[in-house]
Amino acid sequence: MTGVGRTATACLTQSAQPPLDVAIGMRAASQHGVVSLEQLVGMGLSTSSVRMRVASGRLWRVHRGVFAVGHRKLSWQGFVMAAVLACGEGAAASHRTAAALRELRLNARGKIDVSSPGRRGRGIAGIDAHRGDTLRAVDIEHVDGIPCTTVARTLLDLAEVVDRRQLERACEQAEVLRLFDLKTLHDVLDHAAGRRGARALRAVLAEQAIAATTLTRSELEERFLGLCLDARLPEPEVNAWIQPNDGGPGLEADFLWRAARLIVETDGRHVHMTPAAFERDRVRDGRLLVAGWRVLRLTGRRLDREPGAVAQTVRALLEAG
Repeated sequence: MTGVGRTATACLTQSAQPPLDVAIGMRAASQHGVVSLEQLVGMGLSTSSVRMRVASGRLWRVHRGVFAVGHRKLSWQGFVMAAVLACGEGAAASHRTAAALRELRLNARGKIDVSSPGRRGRGIAGIDAHRGDTLRAVDIEHVDGIPCTTVARTLLDLAEVVDRRQLERACEQAEVLRLFDLKTLHDVLDHAAGRRGARALRAVLAEQAIAATTLTRSELEERFLGLCLDARLPEPEVNAWIQPNDGGPGLEADFLWRAARLIVETDGRHVHMTPAAFERDRVRDGRLLVAGWRVLRLTGRRLDREPGAVAQTVRALLEAG
């Protein structure tokens, strides 16, 4: 009977282990493969148990107090989450990192931008820590499970670390993605408390308001407009509205020559190459064709490889119209 009791006790001990591992695994899975020491302790592990798991390779140290679970091969989002956890409660991905998470701009930096109260995280390798004294709870959202500054706060932060043109691009991309909220931007600026980026962001917003009818909305559009100028083509209307007169809603054209009834659409992959966008563009082109408009679609690859041929094609279509 004594042996049976020992066996039963051993079974209970072994059966108690998997639920904790499952809880740790689930938490890590929701955080791109990483957990903090505080979270592990909160789930029932002692600090000595954490050290044992590190020694056995079940946990891998990413930063002090932050661990990858099971392996150390993290995605970029995993490293961002680890950086946020390393900077403590109230921290959020910000600046260039937040802009990349929100697809407002590309980011090839090795360091991860994090804002936190008191600028916690200074001196940690791979982290560019920013003081978040003016960071409010309303300025933080979750993007793919990662605490991240809102679009408005991200643009304010970005204004302090990139040049004017890059800031303009980020604002334009926010508009393309339909994330641009002028009211929220003004609210963030009202609480900027002397932030260096506030002046630059206000200037960009003012300029966009003045030039709203002529600003291109993407780098691809700007490249095509530059090609038209270089080739001395007649100046097109940019982001102009037309009414096909078929009873349907009006349509916006990237570039428009009304007299020649010619439209040029610059198709960026991130906007036009989803299945839904592909189908929507074909329906749109059909409406325009029936109404007597000609539509030329151009990709960035063609603009890069055949700028002369593109200019010749547009010129021929204008002359034929």
